[in-house]
Amino acid sequence: MFDTLIDPADNGGVGIAFTDRQGGVSIAAQASLNLGRSDVDQYSHLRTNMARVRAVTGIGPVAALHQVHGVAVHNADEDGRDWADDAWVGDRVPGAPALPVADAAFTTRRGLALVVRVADCLPVLLADPGAGVVAAAHAGRRGLLEGVLVQTVAAMRCAGARDLQAWLGPHICGRCYEVPVQMAADAAAVLPATRATTSWGTPAVDLGAGAEAQLVDLGVRVTRHDPCTLTGQNLFSHRGDGAQTGRQVGLVWLAE
Repeated sequence: MFDTLIDPADNGGVGIAFTDRQGGVSIAAQASLNLGRSDVDQYSHLRTNMARVRAVTGIGPVAALHQVHGVAVHNADEDGRDWADDAWVGDRVPGAPALPVADAAFTTRRGLALVVRVADCLPVLLADPGAGVVAAAHAGRRGLLEGVLVQTVAAMRCAGARDLQAWLGPHICGRCYEVPVQMAADAAAVLPATRATTSWGTPAVDLGAGAEAQLVDLGVRVTRHDPCTLTGQNLFSHRGDGAQTGRQVGLVWLAE
């Protein structure tokens, strides 16, 4: 069920979780702990899967995003909804408003978990336990290069964060993320640490190395819990499994 799970009691009051694909009830391409792709999975499956995550972590409301590979950062403290029950699924819940369109969110609200959904892209969770500010960011190639992590750190610091730590979760690694020659060159021109070569000798992009370098430059301490989604047997991978595959998530929360 979890690739990584850090109890708030052991982490200054900040909970950290990266799920894998095991331990749920979804079937077919979304088997089994799918926590996204509500357009192709059954709502009852999503509800059961999140209930199982909640049972282990003890989290309550979960705030989600409509991710678009952009750089917008959502202020969850200013969101009018209470995220009760299963509003995180979004428009599939009758009467629920549309999810905020953004690729990162931050909050100072204790007990509210922030979630980002991935299946090769990089999930990044951030926190300043002392200031009581946490954030979650979805950093695919485009979002990373355009500055989603830069914007997230800036938003957190505006909210009072000073001593930031980040956790990088499962994503496709630089030894597997093959891209065209020009795309790799363009990425390296923006963020040199992304330069990589696949295990079979072709140009690649290393999201984890790029994110780590960028965050360190911003004064953020980085911890990596980031096995490769393409080669990992227990992880969803868009490249490995196809467009209909499910989503694992990164979750961060401030304990109440």
